Amino acid sequence: MRLSHPHSISRRARLIAGATGLAAAAALAVPAANASAQPAPKTFSATELNRTVDSVRTADIGGTAWYVDNASGKVVVTVDSTVSQAEIAKIENEAGANADALVVKHTPGKFSKLIAGGEAITTGGARCSLGFNVQDGAGTKYALTAGHCTNIGSSWSIGTTTGSSFPGNDYGIIRHSDPGAADGRVYLYNGGYQEITTAADPSVGQSVQRSGSTTGLHGGSVTGLNATVNYGADGIVSGLIQTNVCAEPGDSGGALFSGETALGLTSGGSGNCSSGGTTFYQPVTEALGAYGVSII
Repeated sequence: MRLSHPHSISRRARLIAGATGLAAAAALAVPAANASAQPAPKTFSATELNRTVDSVRTADIGGTAWYVDNASGKVVVTVDSTVSQAEIAKIENEAGANADALVVKHTPGKFSKLIAGGEAITTGGARCSLGFNVQDGAGTKYALTAGHCTNIGSSWSIGTTTGSSFPGNDYGIIRHSDPGAADGRVYLYNGGYQEITTAADPSVGQSVQRSGSTTGLHGGSVTGLNATVNYGADGIVSGLIQTNVCAEPGDSGGALFSGETALGLTSGGSGNCSSGGTTFYQPVTEALGAYGVSII
């Protein structure tokens, strides 16, 4: 099957130093009845953290972002330069008894919508996924996706198709109408992103991940290289990466990667993300070479 979609879409640290002799001397000098221990930091249950998250959402302050940091057991709220102290106080007030679960971090600038690898792109009534944002030697920004997607239409939610190759290959390129929105990362569908710094060809057995707008993030491994797939009436595509990573319609064009390395663009396959299946990917290095572009 082809995977285009047919429809619309953290600290306070204490340094405790001392030797046994010093500690004993202190105990003699200070009556035990006057000693006071620091209270243990309050811990929050998963339910309390979820309620805190809900309170941040209810406060409804633009320029904020949040997630649960499982390592610290806190809700990290990042605020941009447009958020005032009064608005931060509103968030804390909304959290109420769980306010101590909040950790507020400041970041310069203003949050604005970006389109990153794996996120949805649309044309008409069809939806696909962005693979990787790239640029040419002049710094012009483009998005790579599947060719069977760019074949559908020339006008996309992010810009205009400037190249398309399918069947035979399965890659296409869209020029961004808003270059500032071209994010060089891949969205992980957990509030986080993966930096992408290079591109390469994969190897059999390599662990990989795939991001797409229908099923989010999934992982698996490369099971074969240089595969040829016959999509029936839609044509034959060669030179693909074969994997056991699931995908579904609408994930087409999405990013296949390993750590910071871009590997491929989701082409098609069988199965789904409930039962699994085999999915094929267009090697990204071929698309980069074809269009003379590089990873942002």
